[in-house]
Amino acid sequence: MLDVIYKRRSIRKYQNKPVEEEKLNEVLKAAMYAPSGMNKQPWHFIVCKERKTLDEVQKIHPYSSMLSSAPCCIIVAGDTKMEHAKGSYIQDCAAAVENLLLAACALELGTCWLGIYPDKTRQEQFKKLFNMPSDIEPLCVVALGYPDEKKDMPQRFDQSKVHFEKW
Repeated sequence: MLDVIYKRRSIRKYQNKPVEEEKLNEVLKAAMYAPSGMNKQPWHFIVCKERKTLDEVQKIHPYSSMLSSAPCCIIVAGDTKMEHAKGSYIQDCAAAVENLLLAACALELGTCWLGIYPDKTRQEQFKKLFNMPSDIEPLCVVALGYPDEKKDMPQRFDQSKVHFEKW
């Protein structure tokens, strides 16, 4: 059951194969089942499949070269009018992104999380590119597609980072 957590990796090479609508809807549904402060669910998702749009994202995001092979990306943004407390959309949307990443992995899709926040210039560029209202703040881009690379599971558990009762 926990295998999907351990095998999820950031994928930067994708097959030339579209993501089926059913799988796309499943990962978006999983994202929307994330916890959020007072269940406000301040997230929004912009799905990009057109090559022109994927190329435009690459022009404004310096670490998005994997979008040249990815058939799809999802922009995750938060509605500041819907957040529980100032800035809480960041936590809420991050939880949604993690659900999305894990669901994609379970469906044998690859993903890569590309931060937009906290770079204010980058946020403004994404807001302009996607015509976002003023109360919507972009958090990240998630590349999505069928992996064209295999990555081994590293050992990440580190007991020295676990503290009981106090530091």
